[in-house]
Amino acid sequence: MKFVFRIICMLTLCCFGSTAFAGDQNERLNKLEESMKNQQLIIDQQQEIINTLKAEVIQKGNQYSPQPAQPATERIASGLFGGSMFTNPNLSFVLDTFYYGSNLTNDELVSRVIPGFATEPLDQKKGFNVDSAELFFFSPVDPYLNLYANLPVSETGIVIEEAYVVTTALPEGWQIKGGKFKSNISRIDAQHPHAWDFWDIALPYRAFLGNEGLGGEKGVQVTWLPALPFYALIGAEVLQGENDRLFGASAEEEPHAFSFFVKSSVDTSDYSTLYFGPYVLFGKTKNTNIVQGAEVRGDSALYGMEAVWKWKPTNKQALTIQGEYLLLDQSGDVTTTDPATGDVTIDKLKRKQDGYYIQGIYRFYRWGIGARYDALSPTMSTFKIGDQQRGDVKKTPWRTTASLEFNPSEFTRVRLQLTHDRSDTLTDRTNDEAILQFNFTIGAHPAHSF
Repeated sequence: MKFVFRIICMLTLCCFGSTAFAGDQNERLNKLEESMKNQQLIIDQQQEIINTLKAEVIQKGNQYSPQPAQPATERIASGLFGGSMFTNPNLSFVLDTFYYGSNLTNDELVSRVIPGFATEPLDQKKGFNVDSAELFFFSPVDPYLNLYANLPVSETGIVIEEAYVVTTALPEGWQIKGGKFKSNISRIDAQHPHAWDFWDIALPYRAFLGNEGLGGEKGVQVTWLPALPFYALIGAEVLQGENDRLFGASAEEEPHAFSFFVKSSVDTSDYSTLYFGPYVLFGKTKNTNIVQGAEVRGDSALYGMEAVWKWKPTNKQALTIQGEYLLLDQSGDVTTTDPATGDVTIDKLKRKQDGYYIQGIYRFYRWGIGARYDALSPTMSTFKIGDQQRGDVKKTPWRTTASLEFNPSEFTRVRLQLTHDRSDTLTDRTNDEAILQFNFTIGAHPAHSF
């Protein structure tokens, strides 16, 4: 009996001991699992910080590139409907519509030009307008190329403004772009109108290049981003030269426009950056848009220097100040044909004119307020045909502009712009404009450049 009692006691002690030991193991396992969860949380937070820093480095290192060059594994992101972008490209649609008001009549607006600079009128009518509706496509072609296309749709039809490929895997900071694209000679020329800080382009661009700058040009661009302690981008372009304001498609059968630019940026403080650089755009010219009723054939060169300063201490406020100086140098022959007799007169053209603009935009939360001053011929106004200076080059065309915008989201913009335009120096008619602009974007749209 005692022996049985001892056996029962020993079994009882073993059971209680096993239970206690099992309880201790469970507690240790719970603590280990909790510790691992905490460590995983810390790892996730650190990974998020790393990803943010990587994105900032990529953005800063490719400020001037339409799309940062990324490793192939990172470029296989989701497309419009999910899945790989290789088989499913991103697509966006941008609608730009506005109401235009002026103290001038429609007939006066249609005939309004910049005397001594541009013979093509602005051709703007009062009332409701749809500037454009742009379809934008983007997708990697393969691990080595990205494809972009921009197709503005207007009331008269659809055009190919841009359609080009960009290399993403060339070594040592090299990149090649080919197709039809907006030249990167300057920040404002590379932008689409919906990305401008104002409704219209600066006055020197309208006078020397056209209402949308150089526009989409067919050609090839090569850029190099050397490994320096500061950002520096060197680029060159070979273009077909179809811009009719500066060159002309019939000037040469082969590519006859070229550009060279250098861009750099430096941090001026913990919250501000200065971006700047010179450029030159030159080539052969043959068109009828320089001298009314005559054909100009010769050489053209447009020199420029731009600077952009951005200050952004927080995500809720920012200040951007931008300025640019442009100098146009043209020489060649002016051919005039008398419509009555058919007599042909050839005179020499000597033209040197300049222009500049300075603008600023202050943004606070969803609001933005801006001002711009632009002028032509501040220092140079030579426009000689033969030995005679053109009589309509007699004053300095200028404008002042103010804007107020509200951005309910990153996809919507409402902007009110008021302009006092004194660019028609021949008639001295002042154009006081009021524009109420609405800009809407749907779909996946890449971030705009710096």
